[in-house]
This record gives sequence, C-alpha cells and structure tokens, in this order.
Amino acid sequence: MKTKALLLAVLFGSALTVSAQNAQRYEPQVGFSTERGSKTNFKKNKATDNVFISLAGGANVLFGDLNGNAELMDRIAPSGAISVGKWYNPYLAFRLQVNGGKMRNYSYVTDYKSDNAQEFWWINPHLDLMWDVTNFFAPYKESKVFRFIPFVGLGYALRPGYTDDKTHTSFPRAESASLNGGAQFMFRLSKRVDLFLEGQYTLLGEHWNWDSHPRPRYDRAVQAMLGLNFNLGRKEFEVIEPMDYNLLNDLNDQINRLREENAELAKRPEFCPECPKCPEASEQKENLENVVYFRLNSAKIDKHQEISIFNTAEYAKKYNLPIKLVGYADKKTGNPDYNKGISERRARAVAKRLIDKYGVSSDNISIEWMGDTVQPYAENAWNRVVIMNTDNK
Repeated sequence: MKTKALLLAVLFGSALTVSAQNAQRYEPQVGFSTERGSKTNFKKNKATDNVFISLAGGANVLFGDLNGNAELMDRIAPSGAISVGKWYNPYLAFRLQVNGGKMRNYSYVTDYKSDNAQEFWWINPHLDLMWDVTNFFAPYKESKVFRFIPFVGLGYALRPGYTDDKTHTSFPRAESASLNGGAQFMFRLSKRVDLFLEGQYTLLGEHWNWDSHPRPRYDRAVQAMLGLNFNLGRKEFEVIEPMDYNLLNDLNDQINRLREENAELAKRPEFCPECPKCPEASEQKENLENVVYFRLNSAKIDKHQEISIFNTAEYAKKYNLPIKLVGYADKKTGNPDYNKGISERRARAVAKRLIDKYGVSSDNISIEWMGDTVQPYAENAWNRVVIMNTDNK
C-alpha cells in the first residue's frame, strides 16, 4: 500500500509538473516561429520595443503635364527621407516619413533642355502602413537576411513660393494631399542596422507644378532611395503557443483513475499476518519512471519539475536502485545536431540536480541523450524531456 501511495504522490506531482509544463510550454519562443507569421500568435510588445529610425538619400523624377517631353536624365533631381516607426508584430508596422528635396519641372518651357528646367524645393510628410510580406507568408525569424516590405500611406506635400531666375516669374506656394505607395528591399547587416533600397510613387494634385488643364489630371513623383535602418529597443518578437487542452484533459483523467484506485486500496488492511506472501506484508521494489519537462530551447530545470526529481531520488535511495536518465528533444524545432546537444545538456542538468541537491551517488546514475532521433511521445512538444527510470534488476 505504501508503494501505491508513493506512486499516487508521484503521479500527482507529475500531473502538477506537466500542468505547469503546459504553462511553460506556452511560454513565448523568442526570435522565431515554426509556422507562417500570419498563423502565429505573438506577445504584445512594449511601446519602446521594435522601434526604428531610417535615413535615406536618392533621386526623384516628376511626371505629368509636359515633363515627359524632356529627357529622363534631365528630369532627375536629388531627394532624401527620414523616417521613424514601430513594428507591432513581425509583419505589420506604421511609420512617419518626411521626404523631399529638389524637383525639376518643364511645364512652362518650350525648350526641354536641362538648362531650362524650373527647380524648386518640396517636402512631403506622410503616414504609412508597412507590410512585411516575408514574415507574413513564411515563418518569422529575427535573423532573416532579406525582407520584402510594401507600404501605402497618406500625407501632405508642400512647395514654397518661388521666383524663376530666368523669367523672373513668381509662383505662389503649392500644397496638395498625397497618396504614397512603394516597397522596400531590406537587407540585414546586424541586429541593429539594416540596409534598404526603397522605391516610392507619390500621387499629387494637378496644381502641384503650377500647370492646369480643363480635365482632372494628377502630378506624380517617383523616388528611388538607398538608406540605413536603425533598430531601437528590443527587436525580437515572442511567440505564444496555444493551450493544449487535450493534454490537460488526459492528465485529469489519469488523476481521477488513480484517486479511484487509491480509494479502493484504502479499504484493504495494512497488514495480513496469515498471508505472508500478501503484497501488503512486504514492500515490493518496483521500477519507477518519472519525467522532467523543459521549455523550448532550454536545458534549465523549472521549479515546478523539482517534485519529479525529488520523488525519483528518494525512491532510488530508499531501495538503493540505479537511475537511468535519457534526454530528448522535439523533432519540429532546431536541427539534428543542435537537438543532440540540447538533449545532452538536459540529461546532465537532471543528473547534477540529483547529485548536488538530493544526495544521489554519481555511481548510481547513468546518462544517455537521444536528440530527436527518438520521440517517446506522439505530441511533438512533449518530447522536450528527460525520462528518469529506476531499475531493480
């Protein structure tokens, strides 16, 4: 009966342990996911996390009205941009960008040579929604080398008043709402710095370059820029795994079955002298198997797992039994070499805890590690374990 009571305590401990493991199984993964980003749950980040500032420089070309009559190279003018933004998850961000520079206009000239271009300054602040296609359709990984990021936004463009040096004609200030769109090709240089190439199309009102036509038209600016992106605060996102209710229900069923069995055992006498072979008359040494669960990508023993290690240690010391430890890793994360190593670290961590904290002799402990070559459980996440087994043979 004592053995049954011990086994019940062990399973209760294991149930609590695995229940806690559910909590820790769903502890966020940091920096990567195993499913496409659009199907992954991410922990909400802090206001100061995943913030970026970018600086870029390049050139722009004005389209619309008579500008197309000039040579393309004569219409190119320098421009630049400064941006600040924040990623709310790995594939969605908002940014405020202020871009502008010089612009060349040919709407009022008859000779479309570069010397006759009208040049003016302009500025265009706009708010953009950015969509990281790479992290949306593929699994998220913070260390990706390349990302493709389209964006669309609304803004307001301003051109100050201007006097043409050639014709001495004064032009009033022009303002226009803007529709901005484009894409970035982002290349990771380091955790904090990215290099990007950005193309942007800006739709402006008809009066932007001072010309007007009887039917509605629009002026357009096209920009190409090269820049650096600086990541501030915490860059990695944390992945939250959903609760595994099937596991919890299975553990509850096991606990209920053991409660019923223990209730039946409690009705039996503790001692029967007329039956020397009765199991209650002499304690039987049985094999005991316990499990220590680990968090994803971790070999650190969680405090909720201590009860399994304690019970195994006490049982092994009481009956002077050897303990065999076998470490495992789940197959769906990492790679074979990495999983081999982490399963070894898990097994050695449990062995060290048995020796240092619970006084088990190192001579009574044997260690193996299987990596992901063996999966003792059908559920992938359950295989982040060390299985402890006492052998009375």
